[in-house]
Amino acid sequence: MDTSIDYLARLLQSCNTHHSIHVGKQLHLHFLKKGILNSTLPIANRLLQMYMRCGNPTDALLLFDEMPLRNCFSWNAMIEGFMKLGHKEKSLQLFNVMPQKNDFSWNMLISGFAKAGELKTARTLFNDMPRRNAIAWNSMIHCYVRNGFAREAVRLFKELNSDLVERLQCDAFVLATVIGACADLAALEYGKQIHSHILVNGLDFDSVLGSSLVNVYGKCGDFNSANQVLNMMKEPDDFCLSALISGYANCGKMNDARRFFDRTTDTSSVLWNSMISGYISNNEDTEALLLFHKMRRNGVLEDASTLASVLSACSSLGFLEHGKQVHGHACKVGVIDDVIVASALLDTYSKCGMPSDACKLFSELKVYDTILLNTMITVYSSCGRIEDAKHIFRTMPNKSLISWNSMIVGLSQNGSPIEALDLFCNMNKLDLRMDKFSLASMISACANISSLELGEQVFARVTIIGLDSDQIISTSLVDFYCKCGFIKNGRILFDAMIKSDEISWNSMLMGYATNGQGYEALALFNEMRNTGVKPTIITFTAILSACDHCGLVKEGQKWFDAMKWQYHIDPEIEHYSCMVDLFARAGCLNEAVNLIEQMPFEADVGMWSSILRGCVAHGDKGLGRKVAERMIELDPENACAYIQLSSIFATSGEWEKSSLIRDIMREKHVGKLPGCSWADG
Repeated sequence: MDTSIDYLARLLQSCNTHHSIHVGKQLHLHFLKKGILNSTLPIANRLLQMYMRCGNPTDALLLFDEMPLRNCFSWNAMIEGFMKLGHKEKSLQLFNVMPQKNDFSWNMLISGFAKAGELKTARTLFNDMPRRNAIAWNSMIHCYVRNGFAREAVRLFKELNSDLVERLQCDAFVLATVIGACADLAALEYGKQIHSHILVNGLDFDSVLGSSLVNVYGKCGDFNSANQVLNMMKEPDDFCLSALISGYANCGKMNDARRFFDRTTDTSSVLWNSMISGYISNNEDTEALLLFHKMRRNGVLEDASTLASVLSACSSLGFLEHGKQVHGHACKVGVIDDVIVASALLDTYSKCGMPSDACKLFSELKVYDTILLNTMITVYSSCGRIEDAKHIFRTMPNKSLISWNSMIVGLSQNGSPIEALDLFCNMNKLDLRMDKFSLASMISACANISSLELGEQVFARVTIIGLDSDQIISTSLVDFYCKCGFIKNGRILFDAMIKSDEISWNSMLMGYATNGQGYEALALFNEMRNTGVKPTIITFTAILSACDHCGLVKEGQKWFDAMKWQYHIDPEIEHYSCMVDLFARAGCLNEAVNLIEQMPFEADVGMWSSILRGCVAHGDKGLGRKVAERMIELDPENACAYIQLSSIFATSGEWEKSSLIRDIMREKHVGKLPGCSWADG
């Protein structure tokens, strides 16, 4: 090429965004006029690359079809361009008709489909590749690890290692990736074999391999071997040291991790982050925050990872103000648009009871990823903005299993169990992978509409998959059978399941309570306490509800007092509501009123309505009149209060007052809601 053409070719190389497409097209026209396009293949190839870089594959394809001569570079430019623009099928189509494929062609297709998570296509291409190289092996192994198929990654590495020719392709990156898979599987012995392979073959022991080995030994709890690897390295870098700290943390040995951390000189943010993250993963959130403050005092510059971890601690501890300070600091240091920090902030605001702040922050963000959008589906669902949650789900470019699960849970919790079931059916039609959370959410949706048939169909699916003994699934099934009125079926499942915490007990207790079996609930509660399981706030909701349904005043009073004084749990409004209803049903009306006056909450219409029903049932017209008048003050549209007050006046012979109340109802257009049943639909 002469000097002028060489200059224009370099200029063409600088056209790499859609803003520079106009310049690229002018150069294309210039080459056509000069008559050199058809005779100079490198220029045509550069034009193909330019169109692809500028996001214009249509013009690239037109040029490609018109080229009288093409070489491997031409085909690869098109295949790579379509792959980078997300047109994977078009890449594959071109690849299949490519006359002569080289290593670059195979590597591009295999790595492209692997990165996109399309494992079957990537593996088919890999199997068809005539001469597999290190890039292809690493792409496949790495893709299996990244997509949660660590066992398949190890199996593939064994295949690589068993072939003398293929074994030559085993480089440091392949080894580091498969060692990572061993760490995920806690496959210590196989990790040791790979370590031996590295030593026997005299491979360079760099920081990538070193940190991978320290990681696998740390995760498997073999800290002697982990320290030996560190001692073998001349200057272990921060990532190797961080791997050991993370290993100690994963095994719950935070004291050992801290001793090692304190002995390390010139600690960088990587090591501080590992320690902070370790404290959080071991539920030592306060220690994490204290270490963060020490980090700042020592002048170590925090990064996005540090702030995300600190926000996680704030979220767990409910430290809203601290979270807001971190928010301000993230804005100041310019990491607020980092999706990990933004996701952590959204989670903090949501868990600290400030979903409106989370929604406001979301509206200000410029960049999203799937994890962040999943968080917002949960946030919107938790504050009743289900349409916003549905909009995010519909418009998400990439949906993960968590996206589907979050949307199903959101619909179930917001009174849309039918939509939740429809979404589950769509998952099934698309043959998407389901986990215990998807199936447990579906069982809960069936419970909410008391659909025994649908619920048992999901139960059958659970059994086929082999998750029928999972605790989350079993707890959902207990709740499902109880809500459908089959309390005995629920108890059979409950007795058969492994009960590692209070959640399963609460589910069965609530089942007894809602089905009016108070004595059975109290007997199960005694059994729960005898096994050493500590009651929670939900446990006491179930127990007080059971006492209320069965009129067990003494038992109810006993456990209401024990809740405060023995278990140090402050009763919430639903616990007071149960007690008020229990007293009112039993005719202990003064006790009910006294409890309302003593509680730290404002009584709602529901509580006063319980007392009013008690007054009518036990003939206390004086108190009934006061309560009805109070209810009308709180809710002027409440027909029940007017009707009961009119009835009280009538039974007392005060006909004029009774008639006046009815007239007021007509004037205010307050009407009694007619009864209805499901059969009316």
